[in-house]
Amino acid sequence: MHLTNEFEFAKKALDDSKVIAFPTETVMGLGVYYNDFKAYKLLNEIKGRPEDKPYTLMLGSICDIQEFAYASERDLKIIKTFMPGAITILLKSRSNVPSYVTHNTGVIGIRVPDIKLVQDLIKYLGTPLLVPSANKSGCKPAITSYEVKEIFGEELGYVFEGYALGGVPSTIVDLTGEQVKIVREGPISLKDIEKVL
Repeated sequence: MHLTNEFEFAKKALDDSKVIAFPTETVMGLGVYYNDFKAYKLLNEIKGRPEDKPYTLMLGSICDIQEFAYASERDLKIIKTFMPGAITILLKSRSNVPSYVTHNTGVIGIRVPDIKLVQDLIKYLGTPLLVPSANKSGCKPAITSYEVKEIFGEELGYVFEGYALGGVPSTIVDLTGEQVKIVREGPISLKDIEKVL
């Protein structure tokens, strides 16, 4: 199938407040529009996810980060070195990020994936996505579109065929304080980040 047609099918599903799935360079991801509360509730429901666990804001380009969060000179060094890539950064969010997304913390996790399909999809949609890994809460993330269909069946609006490249979820780094903190270690280590700083 032609990729533009796939993007159209994905957009139609998202416009209808449904959840889509796609491969990233880490694991398979689920996605909904970041500002669609109905879709956000559905995402929680199909994942069986606790309400207090936030989702990552996935962007198509690092140029869009400052539109949704505040990034210091230090943060920008990390962004320019490791993004796009297998890293999620926690930053203070701007007012255009809905409070239910941040659970009223004012902190948002941001990721720019290093996979052209997802970058192009988000640019095509013109809206960032809220993206968790494709799994039921507490279970191992799916690596292939086949696994995604096995896990979620008819619960998803559209699934991009393919497989994730890494198999390990992204590193999560907290940049909201003076100290850089690793929340979850993935492909990028604290040592890698400290070298840059």
